[in-house]
Formats: sequence, structure tokens, C-alpha cells
Amino acid sequence: MLLAEQRRLLCEYGRRAAETGLVVGTAGNLSARAGDLVAVTPSGVSLDRLEPEACPVIDVEGHLVDGELQPSSETPMHLAVYTTTDARAVVHTHSIFGTVVATTMTELPPIHYNALLLGGTVRVAEYATFGTPELAANVRAALTDRQAALLANHGGVTVGDDLHKAFEATRLLEWLCEVYVRAKSVGEPRVLTEEQLSAVVRRAFDPPRFPRRED
Repeated sequence: MLLAEQRRLLCEYGRRAAETGLVVGTAGNLSARAGDLVAVTPSGVSLDRLEPEACPVIDVEGHLVDGELQPSSETPMHLAVYTTTDARAVVHTHSIFGTVVATTMTELPPIHYNALLLGGTVRVAEYATFGTPELAANVRAALTDRQAALLANHGGVTVGDDLHKAFEATRLLEWLCEVYVRAKSVGEPRVLTEEQLSAVVRRAFDPPRFPRRED
């Protein structure tokens, strides 16, 4: 089977996305690239019911190469990412807190230093109808120098070197959104400054050294 491992992983992480509440029903889609080919989840199939052979394979120009089902309607967005970045996997979800932020804000500010793992402030791509070239272009712009973006009144999208990294970025994005939303119910969240974020980066590259105890 063409791109057998990629198709298997789409099913594995599709089920994990459904089990963790990141998607509901047929919402959301995933893809993985290998060379000039892309395995993508099919249109109209719940992610928790996916089988590898149901996942179509397309080329980077959008031509169906293998599979009986049609690719996800959001495939243009996935291809826009692949043709402009080095990403090898894309995860798109309609998670609750991510969608709340995407519906109310123009960006998710860095209120926790783990936002740096996604590139810093998470941009919200301007709204456009799903599956359109306009949405693909908006998402591509929002992902510039980032591993995650939110889609206005829609959901979120993350990228990675493989599906595991893209999925973990999705989990982190949802956690950051949830922290922000819950913090807003208590007061106004404090946003970390550039100086504070830079200090985190410096600390990451120069961690503390603990001397070994001599017995």
C-alpha cells in the first residue's frame, strides 16, 4: 500500500484527536508528507473510525494518486503549508478552547513561556470559508515562523517534522488557549515581555549544572 506507514499514523493520531476531544465527528483533518506525496484523511469520515486504506494519497499539486475516497475538503490548506514550509505533517482541529480564542481574538499572547515552543504569539488567520484558496493563503501567512495558528471562527492548525510533533503542538496549543480562557475568568492575564521570553531562551541554552555528590 502506497505510504502505508503515513496512512497508519493518520489513523492512530486521528483516533487520539477524537479520544482527547480535539475533534468531534467528521470535523478536523490530518496529513503527512513523504517526498512529493501526501497522505491525508478523507472527507466525511469520523477520525475515530479511520482505516489506513480509506486515507487517500495525493501529490503536492493536489492530484489523487491512490485511494477510493476523496481527500478532506481542507486539503488546499495542507498543500499550501507543504509548498511553502519544510513541514512534514499538518494537524487541523476544532478544539473547544482553541475555537473560543479564534472566535474572540486576533492573536493568543504569550502568557506562558511554553508559547515559545510554537514560535511565540499565536496569530489568528483572517476568516475565510473552509476549503477555499483564500483560507489556505490566510493560514499560510499566519504560520510564518510559527508551528501553530488559529483560524478565525473555525479552529486551529499545527505543523511539525512528523505527525507526533504536529499532534503534540496541537495539544500544547489547546492547553495554552485553555489557560488563557480560564485566566480571563479570574482577571486580566499577564503577558510575558520580550525580555522575559528572551531570558527563557537563554536559560534553555544554558541550563543549571548540579555537581555530583562525592560519597
